[in-house]
Amino acid sequence: MTTHGTAPAAVKILVAGGFGVGKTTLVGAVSEVTPLRTEEYLTTASVGVDDLAGVGAKETTTVALDFGRITVSDELVVYLFGTPGQERFWFMWNDLVHGALGGVVIADTRRLETSFASIDFFESRAIPFVVAINCFHGHHTRTAEEIRAALDLDPHVPLLIGDVRQRAFGKETLLALVDHLMSLPAPA
Repeated sequence: MTTHGTAPAAVKILVAGGFGVGKTTLVGAVSEVTPLRTEEYLTTASVGVDDLAGVGAKETTTVALDFGRITVSDELVVYLFGTPGQERFWFMWNDLVHGALGGVVIADTRRLETSFASIDFFESRAIPFVVAINCFHGHHTRTAEEIRAALDLDPHVPLLIGDVRQRAFGKETLLALVDHLMSLPAPA
């Protein structure tokens, strides 16, 4: 509560990306509270339904959302909503996006095509976003220019490269989104 007895303003940010790119990890790395996670174990029922290529030994998956919180000040709280990555859960994105100020698309250079749907989602709704390339264990094989071209990103969309397990990179990504939002013209 603020000193005036009013609730702090809330900002909603959506974290999206393909299956197994690090959305849950980013939310957990930056949230000041233990994140709410709706994870379930992968089972044989997902064989042939979910594309598990390139996700290694992943054993769980988000089936609804991840939720985290960052208190910026007494007057401002940021709520993070991580989306599920598999196509069969994309219908959740339409509910999660309501009220979002902006978004973060997390991508993996080993499977860039898994981020196309997230980029299209934000672009089609005119929601500003940044792209964070998650370099798993320092695995970085493409330049920023190559990634930007492969994703067909507009030049004004910020692109960051780092490890989403690192809190500092998560904060840098969120600050880049804030800077991007502040650089845009005010809505009419």
